[in-house]
Amino acid sequence: REFRHKSNITFNDNDTVSFLEYRSFQFQPDKSHGLESDYIVMPNILVLAAAMMMENKPMSLKLIMTLAFSTLGERAFMNRTVGEIMWGYEDPLIHLINKYLPNMFPFKGKFGLFAELNNSDSGLFTVFTGVKDFSRIHLVDKWNGLSKVSFWHSDQCNMINGTSGQMWAPFMTPETSLEFYSPEACRSMNLIYKESGTFEGIPTYRFVAPSTLFANGSVYPPNEGFCPCRESGIQNVSTCRFNAPLFLSHPHFYNADPVLAEAVLGLHPNQEEHSLFLDIHPVTGIPMNCSVKLQLSLYIKAIRGIGQTGKIQPVVLPLVWFEESGAMEGKPLQTFYTQLVLMPSVLHYAQYVLLALGCVLLLIPVIHQIRSQEKCYLFWSSSKKGSKDKEAIQAYSESLMTSAPKGTVLQEARL
Repeated sequence: REFRHKSNITFNDNDTVSFLEYRSFQFQPDKSHGLESDYIVMPNILVLAAAMMMENKPMSLKLIMTLAFSTLGERAFMNRTVGEIMWGYEDPLIHLINKYLPNMFPFKGKFGLFAELNNSDSGLFTVFTGVKDFSRIHLVDKWNGLSKVSFWHSDQCNMINGTSGQMWAPFMTPETSLEFYSPEACRSMNLIYKESGTFEGIPTYRFVAPSTLFANGSVYPPNEGFCPCRESGIQNVSTCRFNAPLFLSHPHFYNADPVLAEAVLGLHPNQEEHSLFLDIHPVTGIPMNCSVKLQLSLYIKAIRGIGQTGKIQPVVLPLVWFEESGAMEGKPLQTFYTQLVLMPSVLHYAQYVLLALGCVLLLIPVIHQIRSQEKCYLFWSSSKKGSKDKEAIQAYSESLMTSAPKGTVLQEARL
């Protein structure tokens, strides 16, 4: 499980705030299929990466490297625990390389896939607060003091676009795209709208990676700056990963050239298991649910002069794929639902209820006035008629008054 917290939070004069975000990882056995103490066979990244980096070096250096590998008992593949591979292990090869080739590897202690990520920060982010312009909220102004990076071969690819990946500007539409800068990938990424949905009753927009995210320059020319490239669907990250031949992609080479998955047994790329998505509340720009899945692979092949590489056929070999997922839950989710979903719905219908009630209150006095208004009945009589006729007229008038509503006036006109 990953834990994050921000520190060194500093508000600047130009409507920006700077912060460091630290990460730590904690193993949870109850949610795992195995233990950190389980042994697995893995490519020896140090040996294979060093061999690839020595490919164009003089043969004398290659022979020295082969001798060093043999002396230290290093092979192309190794049997180590999951914990060692993840969080690091001591390897005498690191000390040897740092002694004779000090600029080849940056590692000074343990080597592991996530050794440098645990209990570390992702760089100093400076982002806009949105106080003066809410449309710029959380947009990255600088990362580690830089307005652009220098890992790639074009200005477009080196640009730091979007946010830090934690929230976006409010009032989204299906035409909105999600841009963010990823320090782990050393580049900005862009996700596109796929569909509308709900998360725990909260309306959301789902954003996914376009098929061109890791496409090579021949398939998608704007990505030419990330080259040198191999097959489409994998990104060469060697320039920001110590020149080791590492490649970033979707798990199982999903959305990549089929030849990559066909070269490795057991890979079955599919959208449901290997695509990434972010579910965003469109009114606020806040993520409700997300699942980011990425794969790290190593390009290996036999290197002439380094015996440990044997007869390895050229292949982009997956090392690990990981999923970083999260969702709003608990009290924050309840508060969010109450204030941004339930209350607006109540207020929406309340306006019609109040309008109807107001109409009723206005009609009541009108109806009462109409019902209480005096009514006048006029009939004609003759003063020349006899007493019997007068008695008949009197009886008729009394019958009218008996059935007439209150307030009725009876008037007689005599001829």
